[in-house]
Amino acid sequence: MVTVEFLGPINKPAMELEIDNLNELAHILQEDKELSDWLQNCAVAVNNNLVNSLETPLNAGDKISLLPPVCGG
Repeated sequence: MVTVEFLGPINKPAMELEIDNLNELAHILQEDKELSDWLQNCAVAVNNNLVNSLETPLNAGDKISLLPPVCGG
């Protein structure tokens, strides 16, 4: 099981899922209309390391973070 957390203004509770890679996560999250807009602009981290491949393998206990773009100074 992996934990998916949504940071910043996404404002969704964390999810726990049985998935093997980020591609599976993308398919699940695209079905949520509120999240589908964010998915195109978010960076993704697995265990606090930024990743850019949907084929990134996941292991039990991994933490996936969706990081929306932010403005600030």
